[in-house]
Amino acid sequence: MSNKNHPEYQYLNLLQDILDNGVKKHDHNTGNGLISVFGRQARYDLSKGFPLFTTKKVYWNGILTELYWFMSGQTNIKYLVDNKVHIWDDYPYKSYVKRIEKGEVPQMTKEEFISHIATDSEFAKKYGDLPRVYGEQWRAWPAADGRKIDQLAWVIDTLKNFPERKHAVMSVWNPQFLYAMAKPGEALSYPLCHILLHFNVANDKLSCLLYQRSADMFLGVPFNIASYAALTMIVAKITGYEPGEFVHTLGDAHIYENHIEQVKEQIKREPKPLPKLIVGEQVTSLDTFRPEMVTLEGYDPHPALKGEMTVAGGFDEKDRK
Repeated sequence: MSNKNHPEYQYLNLLQDILDNGVKKHDHNTGNGLISVFGRQARYDLSKGFPLFTTKKVYWNGILTELYWFMSGQTNIKYLVDNKVHIWDDYPYKSYVKRIEKGEVPQMTKEEFISHIATDSEFAKKYGDLPRVYGEQWRAWPAADGRKIDQLAWVIDTLKNFPERKHAVMSVWNPQFLYAMAKPGEALSYPLCHILLHFNVANDKLSCLLYQRSADMFLGVPFNIASYAALTMIVAKITGYEPGEFVHTLGDAHIYENHIEQVKEQIKREPKPLPKLIVGEQVTSLDTFRPEMVTLEGYDPHPALKGEMTVAGGFDEKDRK
């Protein structure tokens, strides 16, 4: 018998909502078609299972590796590449291609580019960096007076010492480097989608609300939900609270047209019991945390469903005109 109270149905029902009611649009960077709705929310009680979805296999190693990359303040994809995580490969390569077009660097396929990132540290240092990406904004936000502000450390300190306060907020939305608000040549050429985190303590439980302005529902959102639910549990362990809820607020929630058949297949599948995430007792501080201190148990998903990633969004200087 189907358990319609399973938390994963929040996601599956939103997929159906988009198929039924979505508005047709196009990604401005690639031209890929999509259908979208605006303004949705889901809640996941972390005491009742870890929301790593089961109606298709979700890439857990990629989630945990990327999350550590963010939490440790890294911006170079070499750490990801060295750990066989390739979800960010397209963005530095996109910048490299612009240099190819200007005749500044040798012609190179994406596969050759990533191979050089893996094997040549100097090449990686020069071409593998993504400035102003999540890790930098979380751990080294550039202040006007030259300081680097560690937002994540400040949030953790606030949660420990002032649990009743309402300002434990972390943002990556920095207008100085975004779109036409940036000076010419300084705008990011890749999108920042999960842009605002708000932590809250109640009854000795830590909850987290994420605002995600743009949400690729098939490929990205299952990844994002598990990532920020894990972050909530890790921060709860560091600050001494039990995990509460992960609340996911979506702006533009969309399905790309080349994912529609996969989505229809996924909706037909029955969710299985959610796995359990165990954050080890050795997780006592932000700077001593390591991915191997987190263990996933009981994950038994349906088979994977593949879909091509859209290298979406970002800013092109021609948009100013």
